Amino acid sequence: MTSQTQTATSEVPPHVAMLQMISGFWISRAICVVAQLGIPDQLKHSPRSVADLAAATNTHSPSLYRVLRALVSVGVFAETDADHFALTPLSETLLTGVPGSIRSFAISELGGEHYDAWGNLMQSVKTGEIAFDHVFGMDVWEFFRKNPENARIFNDSMSGMTAAMNESILSRYDFSGIRKLVDVGGGHGGLITSIIQAYPEMTGVLFDAPSVIEGARSRIATAGLADRCETFSGDFFQSVPAGGDGYILKWIIHDWNDERAETILKNCRNAISRDGRLMLVDVVIPPGREPHFGKFIDLNMLVMAGGLERTEAEFRRLLEATGFRLVRVVNTDSPISIVEAAPA
Repeated sequence: MTSQTQTATSEVPPHVAMLQMISGFWISRAICVVAQLGIPDQLKHSPRSVADLAAATNTHSPSLYRVLRALVSVGVFAETDADHFALTPLSETLLTGVPGSIRSFAISELGGEHYDAWGNLMQSVKTGEIAFDHVFGMDVWEFFRKNPENARIFNDSMSGMTAAMNESILSRYDFSGIRKLVDVGGGHGGLITSIIQAYPEMTGVLFDAPSVIEGARSRIATAGLADRCETFSGDFFQSVPAGGDGYILKWIIHDWNDERAETILKNCRNAISRDGRLMLVDVVIPPGREPHFGKFIDLNMLVMAGGLERTEAEFRRLLEATGFRLVRVVNTDSPISIVEAAPA
């Protein structure tokens, strides 16, 4: 629960506040539906009637109106005239192809394999097992290998989230002095391209699974960075490219339990230069009981991959076990932080 939600719910009787929390997934599912239908894209240039929107999306006009009316009540859309709807700053985040779009994230998290796995949260709570594996009979990574369209949406969702957070990372962390930056598990290259664009003296290496790298090369070329950013494919449980003096892992370590995370970090330790820097871009759970979005991202890790979000003390122990020492934690104005480490 965010502090804003906490404030809102504290102003109503407890039973009403609890009803708001229980019904929160109704809002989520409605957002997923309009994202899947591309309703924000239909409203990009001007308000439109629900009849026009229904015709454009092959939906039932009265039912679509009810979804949009509900979302108007929580600020996702605006109703400009009777039965006419327009974008708001919230729905603009669901536009396709705009910087920082989280449309794919909404679809991936709320409309596909994530949603089905979350329906089995009780399995994880009772057994400690991964709910996703129990539902689908395989882990999420094998699922994505076998379902490329789901994998594409997931990778696009990570790229969109990266774009939304890149400015925050770059404004809070100084990458000066790194000559060659290796992005381990860097997806389609959104983070590393933004960094090397900001630091012209730097070269980059993007490393991920073969199916992911295939989709990244064209994006790097489009950014005009093909001569400064190499791409390599492989398995970070086996090795990572050597020779970098900077290694960055964004939303990688949180996917795995300590044993698996240690394997990745030991491979980074074997590859990094003696004076190198390791940067883990992840949620750092703060001490205390205050609200923090990371505590719910942690539940997503429990359900989906068997990973977890860690405290600073837990990161310190993990790093010390793999030949690193924690240097500092740099917070950003988003839920993520940069955990900086150096070879011990």
